[in-house]
Amino acid sequence: MFGNISIWQLLIVLAIIVLLFGTKKLRGIGSDLGSAIKGFRSSVKDDTDKDSDEPPAQLSEQAKTDADKAAATHTAPKDKV
Repeated sequence: MFGNISIWQLLIVLAIIVLLFGTKKLRGIGSDLGSAIKGFRSSVKDDTDKDSDEPPAQLSEQAKTDADKAAATHTAPKDKV
């Protein structure tokens, strides 16, 4: 992919980017991107931790109680004549 691009060409592109945006703005973008990645990783980790904490039997009991509640509240439609 980068076979035809030399290190000097990459350095020139980097220098142009620094001149256009400035180091403060690039530093801010980098820190924002880093905090977004950290937040994403922690949320994914929290989701997997919550899933692993609950035993499968408890999940099936919850599903049964939800189904019972739904069946109790569901009424059959009346035929209109």
